[in-house]
Amino acid sequence: MVVLDRALTVSGWSRLGNVPKGIVAMIFASLFLAIASALTKYEVALYPTGEVLFVRSLASLVLCGSFILPKKGLAVFDTNILGAHAARSLSQSVSQAFTVLALGLMPLSSTIAINFSAPLWAALVSAFWLRERLTSQRLAFLIAGFVGVLIVANPGASTLQLGSLFALANAVMYGSVTVAVRRMTKTESWQTLLMWQLLLIAAMHSLLLIFGCEAIELKDWVLLFGAGFANGAGQYLWTRALQLGPASAVSPFYYTMLAWAMIIGFLFWGDVPSLALVIGSVVVVGSGLMLLWHEASKRPAASQSDKLPQRA
Repeated sequence: MVVLDRALTVSGWSRLGNVPKGIVAMIFASLFLAIASALTKYEVALYPTGEVLFVRSLASLVLCGSFILPKKGLAVFDTNILGAHAARSLSQSVSQAFTVLALGLMPLSSTIAINFSAPLWAALVSAFWLRERLTSQRLAFLIAGFVGVLIVANPGASTLQLGSLFALANAVMYGSVTVAVRRMTKTESWQTLLMWQLLLIAAMHSLLLIFGCEAIELKDWVLLFGAGFANGAGQYLWTRALQLGPASAVSPFYYTMLAWAMIIGFLFWGDVPSLALVIGSVVVVGSGLMLLWHEASKRPAASQSDKLPQRA
């Protein structure tokens, strides 16, 4: 992480104001996260899903722990709500498994487009779980977003149907976890949330090794750890972006991940975005941005943890 900060400094990072810094950090976060998804998609075609998940999770834990533990020490694990951390991590470990399964069945950009509906599901769950008021504007944005998901999923195409269901299941679970995280941030720091999350997810994914484990070639070890490192770097830059600027300014640039995914998908798999994907993505992203604007206008002083769902 220090290397990332130094690289950004060399590139002129230090001369930017906080909000431009946040925007740059978010753009790079989306790039790293798209790379992590692409590497995962490549490797899951060669090795068992559980093995790919475990190695990627372990790499993310090693990377983030290497810069958090020297500063915070083992005190970062101090918590009074271990059960909540375990429940959240279990949900996210299953959510990530759905994502990897979807990546194995769908184009990269389609999977990411459907995953972008997670904030919409979070808003829906909040209305019922946290008793937040479901205004007519909010409801309209949610309905539009879900229509966009249906367009991207293209339920009439049987070859993509199963993958779409996995991607949608991930979005629903991820959105639900976001609501739980909003409660946990009242007592937990982002470092504690992140370290418990990565530690427990890696432990849970290790259990999947009993369903299949193959000898991994050296180049694939590099790519798998590369996926974990890219994921960890993306998580760090995403968090940094929200520290530097308000969500309304930096969060829209998170959606550049879809553009990166389309470029990577075309270059490495020859995936040409369909008209349904483009239209559906515009609807999903547009609904997410309008929902973000609506929430920001209602709660301008919202805490950083409410701004975007945490990634892992």
